[in-house]
Amino acid sequence: MCTYLTEKIRMDGAAKGASGWFTVTDGMVYVDHPYHACQEHTVNIDLTNPAEGPSARVAIELTEEAALALVDAINKALAAAPPGLASAAGRSASL
Repeated sequence: MCTYLTEKIRMDGAAKGASGWFTVTDGMVYVDHPYHACQEHTVNIDLTNPAEGPSARVAIELTEEAALALVDAINKALAAAPPGLASAAGRSASL
């Protein structure tokens, strides 16, 4: 069953798509039927920059287990780094 619920967030980062690197400004996460993965439903993550058109998009379709493992890996990587090291707030200090 699809939830039709989409979590939308503002992003600050970069991603590499078919046309090369682009700035990521938006993110969406939802559970729905995948386009490519071989499961009935997946956790779908879209990283986009609408201002750069449809080619500025990276789509990820993960099983629930893989999505939870990714969340855990992100939390572990951030916990192992000094606080604020990858923060946007620290960007101007490092320039």
